[in-house]
Amino acid sequence: MDLSGESFGVVGALQAFPLRLAAKRVASHGGRLHRNVTRATTSVVFGRTLLARHDEAEIERRVQTAPASARTLSENGFLRLLGSLPPVPAANISRHSILDQSGLAGPVFDLLALFDAFEHPAEPFSFRDVILAKKYAGLLASGAAWSAVARSIHQIGPVGSLTALTLRSSGTERIITQDAHSFSELDGQRLLALPEGEDEAEDYFGLAETAEAAGLLAEAATLYAHCSAIDPSDATAAFNLGNCLRALNQPDEAALAYATALKRDSGFVEAWFNYGGLLRDSGKLKPARQHLARAVELDPLYADAVYNLAAIAYDTDDLSGARHYWRRYLELDATSDWAKRARAGIAVADQHLRKSAG
Repeated sequence: MDLSGESFGVVGALQAFPLRLAAKRVASHGGRLHRNVTRATTSVVFGRTLLARHDEAEIERRVQTAPASARTLSENGFLRLLGSLPPVPAANISRHSILDQSGLAGPVFDLLALFDAFEHPAEPFSFRDVILAKKYAGLLASGAAWSAVARSIHQIGPVGSLTALTLRSSGTERIITQDAHSFSELDGQRLLALPEGEDEAEDYFGLAETAEAAGLLAEAATLYAHCSAIDPSDATAAFNLGNCLRALNQPDEAALAYATALKRDSGFVEAWFNYGGLLRDSGKLKPARQHLARAVELDPLYADAVYNLAAIAYDTDDLSGARHYWRRYLELDATSDWAKRARAGIAVADQHLRKSAG
C-alpha cells in the first residue's frame, strides 16, 4: 500500500486506537496525518468518538464544512485502507436502490454510513445493509435521533449482527433490542474492549478545541501544550498552540510553537503561513518572506500567502515584486475586496515604476 502524496485529516478522535498510532501507520506507508483538516488534506476521516462528544448539530456542521475536494472516509473505511480491518464482502446494491427500499432520507443515510452503521461505508451496498437501513428507518420513524442510532449500534460488536435482532426506540436517545426472551438497552454493557488503550492526548485535544471555540484562549493553550507534550509527533496541537499564543500576544512563545509544528511536519502549509504572518507582524520581513514563499511553494493556490508576499514586497519598496504577486493573486481571486486592493496596488506600483523609468 502506497500512500505517498496522501494527507489525512481526522475530525474527532478514532474509537479504534490512539491517533498517534494511526499517524505512524500512515507515515510508514508514505502519507501524512493531522488532527483536523488542513489545506493539504486529501482525505477527511470522521472518528466515531464524535458521536459521544458532540450533539447532532455540531457533528453535521463538521461534516458539511469538510472540503469538497477531499474524499470522505468513515473510521472503518480508514482502517481498511490501512489494512487494520479485513475488506468488506462483495456487494452490488446502489445507494439509490437502498434509499428506495428503506425510505431513509439521503442526508441521514449518508451520515449513518459515515459513522459505520452499515457493513459497507459506501456503495455498492449489500443485502445486509438493506436490512439494516430498513431497521434504522423504523427507529427514526418512531422518534429516535440518527446520532442515537449510530452511537448505540456500535456497542454490541459488528453491525451485521443487528440484522438478527429486533430494534425499538424508547425516546430520542435510547435504542432497545429484543430477543425471544427479553428486552435490553444498547447501553454499552456488552461493549467490546478496544485493541489498544485510550490515548490521553485525544481528551486534551478535544477539550482544547472546545475551549478555543469558546474564546478561552489561555485555557486552550494550556490544553494544546499538554497534548503536544504527550504526543511529540503531533504537528496540529503545536500549530493550534501557536495560534492561541499569537492571539494572546505572546509572539516568542507562538514562534516556538510554530517552529515545533514545522519540525514535526515540514509540509504543514498553514504553519508556514501563520509563522510568516507572525514574523511580519514582528517586523522581521526577510524571514517572513521566506516562510510565506515556502507556503506558496507547497501550495501554489494559497491566495492569502500570495497576497502577503505582495504586501511585504511593497513594504520593502520592491514594486516589481509586489506587482508580480498582486497579479498572481488576481489569477486566484478576482472578485473579493482583497482583489480590489490588489488592483489598486498594481495601479500604484505601475505609477511609481513609470516615474522611475522616466
